[in-house]
Amino acid sequence: MNASDTSTTEFDSLLPAARLDRRGFVTTVAATGFALAVCPIQASTVISTDSTGLDTGTATVESGGEQLPVYFARPARGDGLPVVLVVQEIFGVHEHIRDVCRRLAGQGYLAIAPELYFRQGDPAALENIADILSSIVSKVPDAQVMADLDACARWAATRGGDTARLAITGFCWGGRITWLYAAHNPALKAGVAWYGRLRGASSENQPTHPIDVAANLNAPVLGLYGGQDQGIPLDDVEAMRGAIRSAGKPGEIVVYPDAPHAFHADYRPSYRKNEAEDGWKRLLAWFSAHV
Repeated sequence: MNASDTSTTEFDSLLPAARLDRRGFVTTVAATGFALAVCPIQASTVISTDSTGLDTGTATVESGGEQLPVYFARPARGDGLPVVLVVQEIFGVHEHIRDVCRRLAGQGYLAIAPELYFRQGDPAALENIADILSSIVSKVPDAQVMADLDACARWAATRGGDTARLAITGFCWGGRITWLYAAHNPALKAGVAWYGRLRGASSENQPTHPIDVAANLNAPVLGLYGGQDQGIPLDDVEAMRGAIRSAGKPGEIVVYPDAPHAFHADYRPSYRKNEAEDGWKRLLAWFSAHV
């Protein structure tokens, strides 16, 4: 089983969540590098996207009376840009997620990656995946995440973004969130969910899962999954595919038979170049067709 997709209810002892002030979290967002829990990095496969011709940086977005730190990337010139919300893995907005934003910006999008755990703690500083899950991820309410993403969409409209052309993509934890947000926001045009968990036990913070909201999708979602993912059973993938079809919702799920979980994460041993590149091409085509 992949720890990054393990239900947090399996952890009986939850560590106290560390609440960071805004200055501390902005510093974390701005820093280069990766979360400690995924070190050592597979340096030979890390993709690093040049920011030439791009406007990149950090900002804060008002959400629920608090200042939500975000990383953004966009073409240096031009307004009316389509907007993509980029949702982190459990490791937070580290260098891989920032690079995904720059890749999207290079394709003409305003990409925004919010630090969706900033109220609960900083996953970049924790060395153990189980600790991230138990002390931070389990404390993050889905409703809070939906509200934060809505706030980012509103902020994008003030930074040259066209929120009538709104999309979302996310990885692992963010893949699950992508499905949920597609059922939450009626203004969304498209989503691409990378190996996001589809089923799980209900809890106060996570009352529903993608399989539960398939009939409520407001936008077509492309799901990208690995056939060798030990944390997401293929039965769940097939059930989600059937649920979308039964509900008459537009969408597509692609399974790469030989790919493990996190096959797009070029900084990890799970990276699979061919599948990652094919998935990225599919993402761009999906957004081009729907956004």
